[in-house]
Amino acid sequence: MSKSKAGKPSRNPFKWLWRHSLKIILVSLVCLTAYCLYLDAQIKDKFSGNKWQVPAQIYARPMLLQVGQELDMDEVVEELEWLAYRRVSTVKGSGQYSRQGNKLVFHRRAFEFADGFADEALVTLNFAKGELTSIQLDGGKAQKTLRLEPWLVTRFTNSSQEDRMLVELADVPSELVQMLLLVEDRDFYHHFGVAPLAIVRALIANLSAGRAVQGGSTLTQQLVKNFFLSQEKSLSRKLNEALMSLLIELRYSKDEILEAYLNEVFLGQNGANAVHGFGLASYFYFDRPLNELSVPEMAMLVGIIKGPSFFNPRRHEERVTERRNLVLRLYFDDQQASAAEYAAWLKTPLGLAQGSKLAKGKHPAFMDQVRRELHVALPDPSLHQAGIKIFTTLDPLAQRKAEQVVSQGLNSIEKRRNISDLEAAMVVSDIATGEIRALVGSRNTDYQGFNRALDARRQIGSIIKPVVYLTALEQPAYYNLATPLRDEPIKLKSSQGQLWSPQNADRKYRGEVSLLMALSRSLNVPTVSLGMEVGLSEIAYTLKRLGVEEDVSEYPALTLGAAAFTPLEVNQMYQTLANEGLYIPLHSIDTVTDSDGRLIWQQQVHAERRADRKAVYLLNYALNKVTRDGTAKVLKQTFPNLHLAGKTGTTDDYRDSWYAGFDRNNLATIWLGKDNNDTTGLAGASGALPIYIEYLKRQHPKSLVRPFPQGLGIAHFDSVTGQHMQPGCPQSISVPAVLDALAAPKDCDGKREPKQAPKKKSFWERLFGD
Repeated sequence: MSKSKAGKPSRNPFKWLWRHSLKIILVSLVCLTAYCLYLDAQIKDKFSGNKWQVPAQIYARPMLLQVGQELDMDEVVEELEWLAYRRVSTVKGSGQYSRQGNKLVFHRRAFEFADGFADEALVTLNFAKGELTSIQLDGGKAQKTLRLEPWLVTRFTNSSQEDRMLVELADVPSELVQMLLLVEDRDFYHHFGVAPLAIVRALIANLSAGRAVQGGSTLTQQLVKNFFLSQEKSLSRKLNEALMSLLIELRYSKDEILEAYLNEVFLGQNGANAVHGFGLASYFYFDRPLNELSVPEMAMLVGIIKGPSFFNPRRHEERVTERRNLVLRLYFDDQQASAAEYAAWLKTPLGLAQGSKLAKGKHPAFMDQVRRELHVALPDPSLHQAGIKIFTTLDPLAQRKAEQVVSQGLNSIEKRRNISDLEAAMVVSDIATGEIRALVGSRNTDYQGFNRALDARRQIGSIIKPVVYLTALEQPAYYNLATPLRDEPIKLKSSQGQLWSPQNADRKYRGEVSLLMALSRSLNVPTVSLGMEVGLSEIAYTLKRLGVEEDVSEYPALTLGAAAFTPLEVNQMYQTLANEGLYIPLHSIDTVTDSDGRLIWQQQVHAERRADRKAVYLLNYALNKVTRDGTAKVLKQTFPNLHLAGKTGTTDDYRDSWYAGFDRNNLATIWLGKDNNDTTGLAGASGALPIYIEYLKRQHPKSLVRPFPQGLGIAHFDSVTGQHMQPGCPQSISVPAVLDALAAPKDCDGKREPKQAPKKKSFWERLFGD
């Protein structure tokens, strides 16, 4: 036996390996098995459970249609177009509508409401004389009411900044699946996760086309790479990708893998949030659900998988069109379409929505209110990212129009009056429900900063005057709309002990004016006199009853609005007035459901009587006069056939301009001013009111109609003395009044009308009660 230089026998490593090969194989198999079990555990943990943490979805209010409702067809069409319904000559599928004279036909989409699922349906609406006269479903079934699906406003994403809208494979159009497999993995249903032949075929196809047309990785490999691994390019990552692909194929069905891919694939960037899955991408690019996309639109989505940044359709239209047409070519070559269809598709524009309505940061002021209410309703923050659906009260059309009139209105005022640095806030609410329909917190309506609608406390000026007059009118034995008020110089002691002499805006005194005139013309001196008569503590109490929770200082200047409220608080106060004295807390969230559609929170709204209905009617009669011949009479000039109500507000030195106004259904509160509290030179009528007018021009306002409460009727009063008179007397005025509270009327000579003794009834009249 030969020996080494050290005298030891030499070793042959190959012999050693051969001798221990079985052990090595066994150890390797054990290690590989253990590693596969480790990988399998990772796969099972993530793939079998909740694969994705779906963001909270924020929905607007659903439009409610009711037979007999005062409604124009244009209002419904405006809503349908906002929901991305397409106008066609004949409605054939979901998301389409057609106008046919006084008839509107549309195919409503299915939707999971908080109170149950509503299936898609063919809807026919008939209109006549500005009224919705009938609702029919599926060609004949009459309905009294119907809801449209609500608009998806935005989504509260988590820290991962990934966003997706989950879809089920059964709901994905077959054309999209076919194109996806043709482009990304032709042998998907025949391989076991890894397909070496696919790599060779893709290489040949790409060389033939002169550019990348097909990929070599299987869908399963792409899913593993996106779902479990990093983007690192290394041999170890590729081995892990292959192993995990095989394990997924062994554990799950092809359909489960394909559905996961459809929901995971990266398809774009929405600001800081990544857009994952075809469900969300369909809304992001086309503002419509996946099942309503055309073949070219689906081809575009499949085409951008290769590189959503390089193939960004909003930046590189030509590049993306070319890529889409390649996908259509593969679809045509696979005999999935006729030559005529293919030729027509190639001529089709991309058809992108004009800016995604899912863009992050939409309506930040309203979303600020939603977040505040959500933290009260669901204090556990982990619930906010668990795929919940938050159904809000937002009217997206009203919100968009409010944002437009605030931004454009301030620009116009600044240019016309040579002012700068104006700011504004606006709140629109539904009178009957207390639901906030729109909320603007800044002239920069996309700015997620200081929310003036919720947090800016500003002096309210004459906006407070209706509170003073309501306090008086709730004492009908002493005050009515014809009650004369003193309009002459007065001096009062202020909170600092100094003498205060309020003046009217025109610096004139009228001796005496009726209560109605004093309010409609917003006269300061009569208001102060009346306020001191009814008592400052009573006025403060009325404010509380109307919904203002902030305490106020009880000194004489309170009668002219020396109190600081937010626009939301002012809107709450006027909501109670506009709602006939019924208080309902303003709110922006209606219901919240979990990811499975189960109700987990609901707004409990209970109207509470806070003011006498008869007194509120008289007050609103006066607020209507404000818009007819008072400080807001420009409303009558602009809308001559429309009855509205409201009140202007101006503070000292023109620092704040206010207007609160309402029609039959909605109340709007607008504030204008400067953040540094400098003078603006704007009164309520010259600042906030023009913005309200522009808002109404964009909306469909309904004339104010309020029935007489029981006990109220038309009475006649001497225009000078305010005494209750018989009908027909000269120099008398006729206004509504609480009849039981009035003294017996005087005749035209000033004498009391004697009460008539009741006529003695006959036997038969007493017997039958005639």
